[in-house]
Amino acid sequence: MIRPVAALCGLSLLSVLAAGTATAADSGWSAPKCGAEPTAPTVKAGTVAQYNESVDRVTAYEKEARAYNACVSGQANREETAISQEASARISHIHTASAAVQSRIAGSFQKLSTELTAAGRKLGHH
Repeated sequence: MIRPVAALCGLSLLSVLAAGTATAADSGWSAPKCGAEPTAPTVKAGTVAQYNESVDRVTAYEKEARAYNACVSGQANREETAISQEASARISHIHTASAAVQSRIAGSFQKLSTELTAAGRKLGHH
């Protein structure tokens, strides 16, 4: 008897996830704490027995791949968050310094404008 292929329903999701994983691997980034990426099995369908074995291997692969993907995703999220927090701190430091310069210049313009207005009034220029 041929086994149902309900487990294969998740393969389209894994195809999408695999595309993202390939990109991460190609970039040189990895998540060593997650171990090795599971290898997709070969589907053999020459006989009913081979097909049924393939369904079992695909089901096992799907479980392993989902667990691996969850680990990689979690590791990536943690690293991205750390990078984002570091970048935010650096940006804040730069923004604070830039705002201080802008404030000083605005203060200088205000002071110079006030002095020029007062001097103009004193000299009779309105």
